[in-house]
Amino acid sequence: MTTAPVSSPRRDGLGRAGGATHDHVSQLQRGYRADESGSVARIAQIRRGAGRRIDELPELWGLTGLERLYPDGRSGPSDALVENAMHTAVTLWSLHQQSHRDTGMHRPGGPQLGSAVRQLMPSDDIDEPLRKRFVRAGAAPTFDILAQRLREIVLLLRRSAVPLDYGLLADQLYLWQLPNRRGEVNRSWGRSFHAHRPSKDTTGASATDAAASTDFPDADTDKDQS
Repeated sequence: MTTAPVSSPRRDGLGRAGGATHDHVSQLQRGYRADESGSVARIAQIRRGAGRRIDELPELWGLTGLERLYPDGRSGPSDALVENAMHTAVTLWSLHQQSHRDTGMHRPGGPQLGSAVRQLMPSDDIDEPLRKRFVRAGAAPTFDILAQRLREIVLLLRRSAVPLDYGLLADQLYLWQLPNRRGEVNRSWGRSFHAHRPSKDTTGASATDAAASTDFPDADTDKDQS
């Protein structure tokens, strides 16, 4: 059964893809953690799309929240990049959340990708195989390959219950598809990796990770979607 979208408070600094992703994932996450049968079933369906292209999966139409991108009911060809970003973020989250009923793997204001990967490593050492996985994601030649490599990383994050800010990730995935903005995304991921330090903050976000997130530009400021 399809439930009507429920709006969450708009998060400052998020762009179009990030805001819609935050709203949709937050609603699904609440339902999943409350063991609501509709949310559990929907997330199981969405999970099949993790690492796969949006046009491969018409069975996910109406499930991944793309309708939230069009509050005025109008769309156009230039919306494809935003759709790609949201689809990828929502499907990755659904994989990440699997079997975690006690906590949400979408953590607004929480770790971004680099910091989350660093949390999987010893505090005083670098896990070289994991570092190479992270590097391979940053060096992905196409968006499809990036999605596949992020899926591999998300499986590791799920195993260790390390959350991500999926609203921020969605905006970054949108910008990554713009040739003149991809370097910014890679720098932000690398910066958050290098800046991460173990934190006593129980919210799951270190002070250094928050700083790395706030200097990332708002995706809404970029008008070139071609």
